[in-house]
Amino acid sequence: MPDRKRTDDTNDALPGGGHAAPDAGAEAARRRRRAQFLRELHEAKELRDRVQPRRARAERMRQAVRMRTFRW
Repeated sequence: MPDRKRTDDTNDALPGGGHAAPDAGAEAARRRRRAQFLRELHEAKELRDRVQPRRARAERMRQAVRMRTFRW
């Protein structure tokens, strides 16, 4: 498997990671892309739930069981 290089620089989030913060324009663009992605993801999940109601119901039941067994 070829060695892949990361495109995101996670060192920026760490103290002393290079420079203080990315410019506001790049940050705003990243947030817009992220918001768009989350909107599309939510829409795709709703569509899947409408198209496959039995699978959606089973997933809701599994989630309910997970939430009941998880202790805060």
